[in-house]
Amino acid sequence: MKFCSQCASPVAIRIPDGDTMERHVCDACGEIHYQNPKIVAGCIPEWNGRILLCRRAIEPRHGLWTIPAGFMENSETIEQAAMRETYEEACARVEISGLYAIFNIPHVSQVYMIFRAELLDGGFAPGIESLETALFAEEDIPWSDIAFPVVVQALQRFFADRPGDHFPPFVDTIVPVKR
Repeated sequence: MKFCSQCASPVAIRIPDGDTMERHVCDACGEIHYQNPKIVAGCIPEWNGRILLCRRAIEPRHGLWTIPAGFMENSETIEQAAMRETYEEACARVEISGLYAIFNIPHVSQVYMIFRAELLDGGFAPGIESLETALFAEEDIPWSDIAFPVVVQALQRFFADRPGDHFPPFVDTIVPVKR
């Protein structure tokens, strides 16, 4: 951020009075511009024991597979965001069965909230952000072509929990792999 959205004056990064974190602050009008993590909402949709995945038509990770998920919009709940993203990416209607995973991803300032869900009617098709959609049995998941570590971890945990039909919600943190 270079300019204040209130008065268009340049902003400086400093700790405002009464705060403990560096913020973008306008020296002209005093406006403090807070930047907070983005919430990504998604789900693991099931149909007859198989999982619906989408092959991405957009960056990042174009051409790789993921669960339907995306950024939450203002004025919607996390459940609504997960259902909307599933419809947008996979033309699928789902019923949310419960919160399953929360992932902190501090290095990109995101929080993922992943739900378990059931396809309502078994219908799906590629949405505008997907090249392809498909149902996968556990043994057919294209693990080496999964777009994001958060999806790999959520699916691995899901398949480990499935035999006991017990899906306790969990919280985890994704840290970047140093290469």
